[in-house]
Amino acid sequence: MHSLNVDLGERSYPILIGSGLIASPEHILPYIRGRQALVVTNETIAPLYLERILQSLSGLDRVDSIELPDGEAFKTLDTVNRIFDTLLHNRHDRGTTIIALGGGVVGDMSGFAAACYQRGVDFIQVPTTLLSQVDSSVGGKTGVNHPLGKNMIGAFYQPQLVLVDIDTLTTLPDRELSAGIAEVIKYGMICDAPFFTWLEENMDRLLARDPVALAYAIEKSCASKAEVVADDERESGRRAILNFGHTFGHAIEAVQGYGNWLHGEAVAAGMVMAAELSCLRDWISVEDVQRLRRLLERANLPLASPADMTVEDYLQAMAVDKKVQNGQLRLVLLRALGDAHIVSDTPKPLLIETLQKCGAK
Repeated sequence: MHSLNVDLGERSYPILIGSGLIASPEHILPYIRGRQALVVTNETIAPLYLERILQSLSGLDRVDSIELPDGEAFKTLDTVNRIFDTLLHNRHDRGTTIIALGGGVVGDMSGFAAACYQRGVDFIQVPTTLLSQVDSSVGGKTGVNHPLGKNMIGAFYQPQLVLVDIDTLTTLPDRELSAGIAEVIKYGMICDAPFFTWLEENMDRLLARDPVALAYAIEKSCASKAEVVADDERESGRRAILNFGHTFGHAIEAVQGYGNWLHGEAVAAGMVMAAELSCLRDWISVEDVQRLRRLLERANLPLASPADMTVEDYLQAMAVDKKVQNGQLRLVLLRALGDAHIVSDTPKPLLIETLQKCGAK
């Protein structure tokens, strides 16, 4: 087992990475401060892993669970209200711990519910998808979608523990694995060029679910994110580099309908757009962009805009992105491979040229 720490002073917490952790009480019970817990999962994950984690929690006085519908389309306030209903019906007090067992949707909603219930209760992340293991479970971003924008309603709220059991990746569909690899590639692009080279050399091992390669990629990704989050917990500055490709990607998700494109798929296309725009600004080379394109293609990820999206679709969706400040769109672009910066002076003609080059009508 590997252990990392997200250093946030009194809100610091560990990330534990290993095999068989869900079924190991010694890895989860020490981080539960009360005697109650609610496990939040979904109808896909529950048959696979719910019983294992309930066994690990059997030493508590009361453990309840709730199975939510699966999918980004259900990441709403209405679904979060079902979590509140369960907590209240079963008389969970301020000492309870909410445990998120699932992917990013479950984790984001569980964390938001924990931030709100009785003005804040503990929660633990047990991510079961690669994307959630390397991204959404770490850093304390919680929330739900709104029809006009992704993750526009939420709170910064840190977990007590992130428990990454890589055994859960054995049941992950190939498409979901690829979507998670998109976020892994992101870390190489924004802050770790040697890791990007490692991914070029080891992509086949990741796709084959080699446990050693997966554990290494997860640890490197989590270490990168933990370092950035410790430096800027509430995204007032540097943390925004973690959104490389996401402004374009969130536009794709919002316009296409949440769930039709997986988050990682939309981010993959968005990273190509961000890289192409960086190239148009003469900050990275054409070869740098081609390296990204080749790696994403090997990971079975999309490289271009959905065929039915227009430039205007993007511009309207991006206008309500969380990174817009004082009416200015801020984008994460690359000054070099492994060196991301937040930029707010992108000329609109270059933005339009990029969108058109990447397939927008």
